[in-house]
Amino acid sequence: MELLEETANDVLARDEPWAALAESGLALVGVPEEAGGSGGSLADAAVVLRAAGRRAVSVPLAETGWLAGRLLAEAGLPVPSGVLTAASGEAGIDGRTVRGTLRRVPWGRSAHRIVVVADGAVAVVDPARAQITEGANVAGEPRDDVVLSGVEAEAVAPCAVDAAELRRRGALARAVQLTGAMGRALDLSVRYAREREQFGRPLGRFQAVQQMLAELAGEAAVADVAARAAVRAPDDPAAVAAAKANASRAAGTVAAIAHQVHGALGVTEEHVLRQVTLRLWSWRDEYGNETAWADELGAAVAAAPDPWAFITGP
Repeated sequence: MELLEETANDVLARDEPWAALAESGLALVGVPEEAGGSGGSLADAAVVLRAAGRRAVSVPLAETGWLAGRLLAEAGLPVPSGVLTAASGEAGIDGRTVRGTLRRVPWGRSAHRIVVVADGAVAVVDPARAQITEGANVAGEPRDDVVLSGVEAEAVAPCAVDAAELRRRGALARAVQLTGAMGRALDLSVRYAREREQFGRPLGRFQAVQQMLAELAGEAAVADVAARAAVRAPDDPAAVAAAKANASRAAGTVAAIAHQVHGALGVTEEHVLRQVTLRLWSWRDEYGNETAWADELGAAVAAAPDPWAFITGP
């Protein structure tokens, strides 16, 4: 894991991080080799995804491997090269024909292929045949509306993954990315508090600042523990719900404290903290915010035969 993390950090530090990820095979970690991926486990994929979140790089990593690549492999379809994304929405698959509208598709305009989930199947669609209305999240990452007016899919196959499961997978991916970004916000804040002097002593020597940093560290740690637990049990809806609820909730607190520690400096366009917190604010809402996932978690507890055992059990 440590070697994988070091390799990912090295690749992500390059001038063209997406090209480097694709060339090194890191873009498809977690996708079986027999399907055209790089092999490895979901935990391996999480290492790379966390590193990308930490560096706040704009790359379609979660979309290409974690979502689309795994979907195609599970459906027995080959994974094409290039940027991939996956989406479900107001769409239907009839034979090889795909119709409908997909809202706020991540990296829709940049994708080589879009994997559509609908009607118990997945369909591989060329976005050049779709009508795309460009959009973006707060961080400026593409989130496009895609209209498919009777587009013929390049491939269609039955798949057990439905829209709800795709949403869970997307939520877990964003939770992992959020924990990476929160770790970076913590490191930046601690370093700034050590280096910046106020009234003749380092900012970090003030008790109020120490308390803020301790709260930031606690929020980041709780979110990271929940996300790592969910990566170990990705088929457990409660684990994924807890991970995304914790990560989304913590993201707002972490961003607020980090900017409070940095003062006006952290909001300047060229400062790395701004790039990190823009992603915290964006990713916290994608695939469901903390309220949506807390509601799902609460419903699961209420529906359990023994709610107390559900909460306290392994």
